[in-house]
Amino acid sequence: MALISSPANHHVKWLCSLAESARHRRRERSFVIEGVRLVTDALTTGAEVRLVLYAPEQLATTTAGTALLNRLRHLPHCFPATPAVIVAAADTEQPQGVVAAVTWPELPPRPGLRLVLDAIQDPGNVGTLLRSAAAAGVGLVMCAPGTVDPFNPKVARAAMGAHFLVPLRVSPWETIRAELQSYTVYAADSAGQQPYYAVDWRQPAALIVGNEAHGLSEPARALAHQTITIPMSGPIESLNAGVAGSIILFEALRQQTVAH
Repeated sequence: MALISSPANHHVKWLCSLAESARHRRRERSFVIEGVRLVTDALTTGAEVRLVLYAPEQLATTTAGTALLNRLRHLPHCFPATPAVIVAAADTEQPQGVVAAVTWPELPPRPGLRLVLDAIQDPGNVGTLLRSAAAAGVGLVMCAPGTVDPFNPKVARAAMGAHFLVPLRVSPWETIRAELQSYTVYAADSAGQQPYYAVDWRQPAALIVGNEAHGLSEPARALAHQTITIPMSGPIESLNAGVAGSIILFEALRQQTVAH
């Protein structure tokens, strides 16, 4: 197979457009991932890979990269490219030699806690919460209006493969309200009514985590049955959304594990 050597190649242009445009991602129902671990995780979980560009010599410098290289050589829609082409197609300044486009996972909701991301705009926080949700066994994550596109490349990097493990939806508040009709809804708030660990997370429950700077939106407050807080010592008033949400998710997991 001929080596792609021009950054003007149509595959490179398509990947760049997918990385840069949320509208293009929605239209194609695909997103860009990069790096040995993330592409390997996508293949391992059975994600639908639409396109892969890889630099053979660069991948061959590590054991994990070599293992991935051997898989890519036998798959369709995978094209060798120069390191310069990989740099042109990647979102990072020093890519690991592989960039891919995969179809949005369509995992069905599972039993368990529901997590709502309320206008969270920092990609790192959204990625962290997706990763924690996957680790804590969350049954569904819903991104409410105002939340950064969860298929943004920066979110994908921070989530470290969680997109392929946890059911994820981008939903209007009407859909979120309908989904949570049979759940007790708790919203994290620095001025919350009770500590997060006082909640019985063994019951059907949903957690709303709000915007980093402005807190909960009005629709979120209207939906919540109760606000909860993380008690803190010292002058710190609040934690960032990724840390706060993760603390609560793992308390829910702890209670569910102890209950069994």
